[in-house]
Parts: sequence; C-alpha cells; structure tokens
Amino acid sequence: MENDAPNRRLLHRLPELARNLLWSWRPSIQTVFERLDAKLWEDTEHNPTRLLAETKNLPTAAEDDGFIAAYERAVREMDEYLAETSTWTAAAYPEAAPSGGVAYFSAEFGLHESLPVYSGGLGVLAGDHVKSASDLGLPLTGVGILYAQGYFRQRISADGRQSEEYESFDPSTRPLEAATDGNGDEAYVSVELPGRELRLKVWRVRVGRVSILLLDADVPENYDDDRALTSRLYGGGRRTRISQEMILGIGGVRALRKVGASPAVFHMNEGHAAFLALERMREAVSENGRSFDEARDEVKRTTVFTTHTPVPAGHDAFEGDLFWEFLSEWPEKLSTDGDILWRLGADTAGRFNMTRLAMNLSASQNGVSEIHGEVSRDMLGGGVKHITNGVHTWSWLSPRMENLFEKHARGRAWRRCPETPSAWSFVEELPDGELWTAHSETKREMASFINARLEIQSERSGSRKQSLDPDALIIGFARRFATYKRATLLLSDPERLRRIVGDPSRPVQFVFAGKSHPADEPGKEFIRTLHASADGLGEAIVFLEDYDMNIARHLVGGVDVWMNNPRRPLEASGTSGQKASLNGVPNFSVLDGWWPEAYNGKNGWAIGEEKEFASEDEQDSADVESLYGTLENSIVPLFYERSEGVPHGWAAVMKEAIITVAPEFSTQRMVQDYAHKMYAPNGLGRNPGE
Repeated sequence: MENDAPNRRLLHRLPELARNLLWSWRPSIQTVFERLDAKLWEDTEHNPTRLLAETKNLPTAAEDDGFIAAYERAVREMDEYLAETSTWTAAAYPEAAPSGGVAYFSAEFGLHESLPVYSGGLGVLAGDHVKSASDLGLPLTGVGILYAQGYFRQRISADGRQSEEYESFDPSTRPLEAATDGNGDEAYVSVELPGRELRLKVWRVRVGRVSILLLDADVPENYDDDRALTSRLYGGGRRTRISQEMILGIGGVRALRKVGASPAVFHMNEGHAAFLALERMREAVSENGRSFDEARDEVKRTTVFTTHTPVPAGHDAFEGDLFWEFLSEWPEKLSTDGDILWRLGADTAGRFNMTRLAMNLSASQNGVSEIHGEVSRDMLGGGVKHITNGVHTWSWLSPRMENLFEKHARGRAWRRCPETPSAWSFVEELPDGELWTAHSETKREMASFINARLEIQSERSGSRKQSLDPDALIIGFARRFATYKRATLLLSDPERLRRIVGDPSRPVQFVFAGKSHPADEPGKEFIRTLHASADGLGEAIVFLEDYDMNIARHLVGGVDVWMNNPRRPLEASGTSGQKASLNGVPNFSVLDGWWPEAYNGKNGWAIGEEKEFASEDEQDSADVESLYGTLENSIVPLFYERSEGVPHGWAAVMKEAIITVAPEFSTQRMVQDYAHKMYAPNGLGRNPGE
C-alpha cells in the first residue's frame, strides 16, 4: 500500500479482513473492497489482497465517512463472528476441544475464484464443508496443496477446440499467509522421494473460524523439476500423481504437527489423501513404540473416508514398480514386511489402490448420496454408508433472493439454522410478483455479465458473437465435461430441438459451460460438438468458456432451469442443482445423485425413470424422449403462462424447490451428519444429548 501513515493507521485492519475468507460469504464485508475500488475489484477477479496492494484510493477512502462506517461495520462483524462461543458444536459436542477436532484432507478446495486451487465439484464441496464447519464452530483444519498454476484457464477456439492456459501466481498476492510453527518461524516440512528429500512450505488460509494448510514445493531448496510437483492440479503423469499424493498425505500430517495441531479425527476426502494413514502409523511405531498391528488399529479407529467416485477407473492405483520405487523404505518404517504393506492397498488388478488403502485404514466410510452409497457398497464392499452432499447457503444464495427472504422471513431462524425445514416455511407466503421480480433482476444481471464475457470470448477467438436474451427461457448446463454427464444428449434429434427453441413467441436458450480434463479427448469432442451445433440453432445454444466459481454463482441464481442428464447411476451427487434450487431455480435432472432424495413431482422435473436398461443406447433413447417431451409439454408452456406478467404456476415450482432443497441439502445439515455419524464415534467427543 503506497499510502501515508495516517491512512494506514486508520484502515490498518483492511489486510486482516482480506486474509480471512469470511468476506466470501459475508456481503457486508465484501462490500468494503468493492467500494474501495470497484474497477480493480473486477479486474483482480475479486481478490482483496491484490486490490489492497494495487489501489490508489486509500487516501480518499480514509476521508470518506461512508466508507469508514462500512469498514468499521465489517471489522465489527468479523470480530463478533470470530468471538462467538455459543455455536452449534459448543452445545452438541462441548468436549471437542479446539486443539483436537478434525483434520480434513482434500486434493482440492474450492473456496473462491481468487484462490484457484480447485477444478470442480470435489473441490467446491470441500470448500463448502470447511465454511459450514466454521459457521457451526466445529474445530477443523483443512489440508491440501497450493497449486502454483491452479487447474487451467480454458480457451475455446473458433472451431470449438479447447486449449489450456496455465498462469503462475505469487502467493503473496492471494488471500493466504505463511503458516508458522511454535516459535513463530515460517513452517516447513519434508517428504522423502526416491533418492532425495522434498522440502515443502506450509501456507495458511483463514476461512472464518477455521484454517486450511496448503503445501508448496516451489521453494529454492528443491530441484527445478521437484519445484513443479505442486504446480498443477491433476497435471503430469503417474510419477507426479504419486508424488502429489505423498505430499498431501504424508506431508499433510507433518504440516499439522509442525503448526501444533493434534486432530482427534482424520477425514480423507477421496483416496488421494490415503497415505496420511501410513504416516500416522509410522508415528505410532517410531515415536510411540507401537507394533505394526497396534499402529494400524490405532490409526484406523480415528480415521474416516469419503468416496466420491462411482466408477472403478476413477480410483487412483499404482503399478508395483512405481509404488515400490517411491515407498521402498516404508516396510522398515512401519516394522513390517513388503507383502503386508502391499496388501493394505492391493486390488484385484495387481495394483496398489488408494481407495483400498483408505477403506482398509478407516473406521467409517461413506458415499455422497443414497444411490452412491449403494453403488459404493457394490463396488467396494464393507459397510459404506451415505451422507448426502449439500451446499453452503451463504456462498450460493444470490443477493436479491437473500434480500427478499430477509424482508419476508419471520425471525432469524433461516439465518441461524438454515438446515431446519420449518425455518423456510415463510417461502410459501412470498408474493409471486416479488419472487418473480427478484429472480428476473438476478437473471438480467447474469445475462449482462455473461454477454460481456461472450463478447471478449468472440474477439479473442474470432468466433461468431453470441448473447443471452434475458426475456427468454434460459436453461443452464454447467459442469465438468466428463462423457458420462452426456452434455450432447440434448442434440440427439436436431429437428425436434429446433422446433422446441424456434417459436419466436416462446424463445428458449441453453447456456453451457464446463471444462474437460486436458487429457480427456472424448470430453473435448463433446465441447466441439456443442460448439458446432450452435451454428445451426441461431442463439439457442451458447457455450461460455473458463467455467469457475464466479460464473457458477451467476448461473445458479440467474438461469430459469438447471439441467443435468448424467448416465444413471454414475453421478455421485451433483450439487450444482442444489445451488440452483436454493435460488428458486428448479432442477431438471435424471433421477441420479441427490435428486431422487429431493424430487417430489412439484419442485422440478425428472428426466427418465429409475430403472435398469439393457444397453446404453436404450437408456439414451428413453432419456432423450423424456427430456424433449418434458420441455415441450411441461417446462416451456408453464414458463410462458403469465397473468399480468407473472408466471404464477412457475412461481409455485420455484417456492417448492426452495422449501424442499434449501434446508435438507445444506452443508450445515451435511456437516452435522458427519459430526454425528463419522466424527463423534471415531474420536471427536461425546454428544451429551445421547
């Protein structure tokens, strides 16, 4: 900050506000940064750390009574939040000491677009989990990796081809800080790789009341190739992958010890983190004198595992030669022999499987929806239960809808306890006109935002310029472009689709967004196919490049319908539809993932049936017929049925979506389920109400 000392003293807590991501779900705090420099706020992709480093507006802001008042309110709000002691956890688990709590390991965390260390649903779910843990007062420390180049920026060429651009960032320009050890020195740990030791710097991200530790190999002491090990999320080959998983699991445990954390429960969010169990066993053997069997049993009692992957190919597994190259010294570290260690993760294909390791060294395992729990039991065996995913209410509720709810809610229950169904009963009595106005204004803001992005996209690629019409029925489809999600199912009958979208009195548009993994050529082909189809359908299909959390927030609040048509039963959960329904945007989905638990015939629409098919072609044929028929006979007519400009029938579906989805599918409910079913039985503490 190039400003004089009086200004720094007056606004001296702005950096503190910026470094705690509480602002990402507290609009009154976020407004301070936007108000300080609105243009720079957008140009920095809503990064308050960069904004404070680059803005020239602090002297003016320090003399602006309105800004000072907003700043002081923001500081007061943060202080009150952090000092709150009467939290849910304090009442439910008073024995859950802050020094213990939960260590939550995940390969990615989607907290906000200003910290791009996520790729998609797994990371965003992890970010929402951490935010709700903070809101609930649950002592939790996240553990992940600081990817210096993140995932990638997606660019779409004029002929629909995806390319990837990687951008390095300086951690000092992001909302994080160097973690420190007990002496106040910057924290570093090491992990042994073949023939050398990898040094890792530990960074801390403050997320409300809790923190995430991120490990970074880009330090001068490492070889150049090793410095790149943490550069890209899901990048590189098998050697990079096993290195990253050793960094996450082994380095993550060491990072916790380095900063003085002693978790009571270790939670592996996917098998990427399973090496943490081996490191904890090593501690028990070498530091506490346990035998191998004692160490294994001790670690297993306090470890839990969540799987998100419903297909065998999605579980990381390493060939024997690669595994032993990296872990040849571990039998000795664990006081056992190679055969016994290998059997902890051996699968039927003769590889070391990280999911098998996680299953064998955890006391509780869960899938992320009821259907996914069943699929996981069939695939993995054991007693896999399910805890259905949710979304963090305050990260995904649009500002206009939040203001409407605040105006009509009876009391503050919906804010204090968003997981309580009765707290949302006021939605039934929302005036249809006000609900429709709030949604329509959000939709216009979304269209303006997307059209500006599409203009830039067109200029960069030389492609035909597209735009969204905010008066049209807009259907959103935004997710990772894996082939099982069937993004091109909509194109199965082009002539029928043309009839659906071609009525000028009832226009329909589809907005698509999503990235394909750089190595997934079939997924990239889906993007090319959609792009090519748009030329024959006018403005009916729009593809927006570089999907991220910022685009997601605009879409889930602004589109009219959220569409999802994966191949059942391959969708583990699919939380984007929960975000949409929270905003009154009805879900239109195959009955897979979370949707069968929510769908009641009045809160959205189903694609296809819950049944087994003889072939994929038969399933595709049945689902596309259902998709087209529902659009033609239900969705489009209901949307355009108006009385004095208000679609009352549509408003009824919107209200039912909010009432049925907002409480039950919140991460507030989800994290409470984890506490009751996974954390407390395995070491968190006793619930005095039991």
